Amino acid sequence: MKKIRLALAQINPVVGDFEYNYNKILEFIEKAKKLEADIVAFPELALTGYPPEDLILKPSFIEKNLYYLEKLKENVDNIIAIVGFIDKQEDVFNAAAVIYNKEIVGVYHKQFLPNYGVFDENRYFQKGDGLLLLSIDNYKVGVSICEDIWYPENPVNDYAILGAEVVININASPYSQGKVKRREEMLKVRSRDNLISIAYVNMVGGQDELVFDGNSLILDTQGEILAKAESFEEELLLADIDLDEIFRLQLKDNRLKNLRYLKKPINVKEIRLDYKIKNKNNQISQKIALDRKEIEDTYKALVVGLRDYINKNGFKKVVIGLSGGIDSSLTACIAVDALGKENVKGVLMPSQYTSKESIEDALELAKNLDIETFTIPIKNIFDKYLEEFQEIFKGLKPDTTEENLQARIRGNILMALSNKFGWIVIATGNKSEMSVGYSTLYGDMVGGFAVLKDVLKTKVYELSYYRNSISKVIPDRVLTKPPSAELRPNQTDEAELLPYPILDQIIQFYVEQDLTVEEIVKLGFEEKDVKKIINLIDKNEYKRRQAPIGIKITERAFGKDRRMPITNRYKEF
Repeated sequence: MKKIRLALAQINPVVGDFEYNYNKILEFIEKAKKLEADIVAFPELALTGYPPEDLILKPSFIEKNLYYLEKLKENVDNIIAIVGFIDKQEDVFNAAAVIYNKEIVGVYHKQFLPNYGVFDENRYFQKGDGLLLLSIDNYKVGVSICEDIWYPENPVNDYAILGAEVVININASPYSQGKVKRREEMLKVRSRDNLISIAYVNMVGGQDELVFDGNSLILDTQGEILAKAESFEEELLLADIDLDEIFRLQLKDNRLKNLRYLKKPINVKEIRLDYKIKNKNNQISQKIALDRKEIEDTYKALVVGLRDYINKNGFKKVVIGLSGGIDSSLTACIAVDALGKENVKGVLMPSQYTSKESIEDALELAKNLDIETFTIPIKNIFDKYLEEFQEIFKGLKPDTTEENLQARIRGNILMALSNKFGWIVIATGNKSEMSVGYSTLYGDMVGGFAVLKDVLKTKVYELSYYRNSISKVIPDRVLTKPPSAELRPNQTDEAELLPYPILDQIIQFYVEQDLTVEEIVKLGFEEKDVKKIINLIDKNEYKRRQAPIGIKITERAFGKDRRMPITNRYKEF
C-alpha cells in the first residue's frame, strides 16, 4: 500500500513583498519536511501575492518575481514544492512552478482566465494550453490553477484520462457569502466524476477589498473530505492518500476506460521524477475543520479584511465616529476584534439634535469595548457656520444643506485627528446607505476604509446580534431603537427611505441580480417603492465612486464588481 503525504500551505502573502512571501514559503516548506510530506503546495501567485493588478505591467516586478523563484529553488530539497508565480516566456502567464532537488522541473500555465466580477486576468496573462503531469514512483499527479477546476470540461478530466491519481489545484479564491459551500460541492463533483483525489489549496488574508477565506481541503475519489483547513487562518493541512486504492478503483471503472479510448489529451508534458515516496515514521491526524455558520464566516471576513488592510499598509491605530447607532457600534466591535482595543479610538460629536440616549449608548459601547474616547461637541461650530451663511442664505428655508453641514463638520474633525495623530478614519456607512446615497460626501463618507460598505442594513443587525452572542458589548437599546442620522428633530432613516427589510430586498434584486422594475414588482413590491429606490441607486453612482474602499462579502459589491458609468442617461423606467 503506497501512500503519498500531501501538505497544503494555506498562507497569507502580501502583494509585492517578495522577501516576506519568500520567507513565508520557506517556513512552510520546512514545516512540511519535518512532517514527512512528499509534496507541499502553495496558493496561486503565492510569490507575488494576489491580485498584483497593474504591477504585472511593470517589467521590474516580473523580473523580481523570477529572481525570488530562482532563490527559492536553491532551498528546496527532499520534498516536491508547487509554488504560484508569474512566468515570463513570449508572454506572461499565471503559473505554478514544480520545484524538486533545487531545480524547477516543470511549469504549468493557467488555462481558464477569469474575467468577470473582481477578476481581470485577461488584461494581464496569456492562456496556457498544456498539461503538466508529474510521474512520482510510478504514480501520477496533475497540476492546475484555480479557475481551471470550475468548468465541467477541465484539466481534471484530462488528468484522469492520463491515469493521474491526484490533482493539485492552487488557488486565490476570494470570499463571498455562500461561495464556500458552492465551491466545496463543485470539488466533490469533480473528484467523483473523475475518480480522482483532489487537493485544493487556497490563500487566506485581506487584500484591499478582497478577503481570501482559505478552507483548503483534500478529497478522496468519492468526494469525501479527508482533511479540511480552518477558514481565515494560516495553516499547513496534511493528508495521506492511498494511491494503490485509487489505481484499483480506476481500473474497474468503465467510464474512464471509454474516455481513454475516445479522448487522448494532447500537449501533455510528463515529468518523471526520481523521487521515492517516503516510508513514514510518524502518523498524522487528518484534521477536518468544523463548518462555520455563514454569519460567523462573514464576521470573520470583516475582521480579517480590516486587520490586513491596516497592518499591510503600515497603519497602527484607527479612529471611528461613535454616534450611538448600530453601524458605528458594529464597526467599533470589528475594529477591536481585528486590531485590539489599544489601537481603536472613538469620537463622540454630539449636536443639538443628538439625543441623550445616543450619547449614553455610545459611551456604554466604548466602556464595554474598553476603548479610549473623546467628546467634541459640534453645536458651536455649526452655529458659526450658520452665522457666516446668514446673509447668503437669507430668505431660504433650512433643508439638507444644514443637515449635510453637520455631517461635514464631523468629517473634518475626524480627518483633523487623523492628520494630527496618524490614525486612519474608518467610515461606518453600510451598503443600504451607499446604494441610495443616504450619506454625505466629505461628511460621514470620509475615511480610509469602509468596513460595512458591502453589508446591507439588515445584515448589520444580524452581525451585531452574532457579535453580542460572543460577549455582550453592543447596548440593547442600540439594537432596538429606530435608526436615525439625528440631523434634525424626529428624523428616522426608514421614514425617509423604506423599512430596511423592504429596501434591502429591492437593492439585492436590482444591484446584485439586475432585475427590472417589472420583475421586482412581480415579486410583491409596490411599484412606486421600487421606482423610488432604483432612481436613488442610479443617480448616486457619483457618490459611490468617491467612497472609500471596503470589504467585499456579497456576490456583487460596488466597485470592481459593479462598474456603472456616472454619466449615463439609460433609465429602467
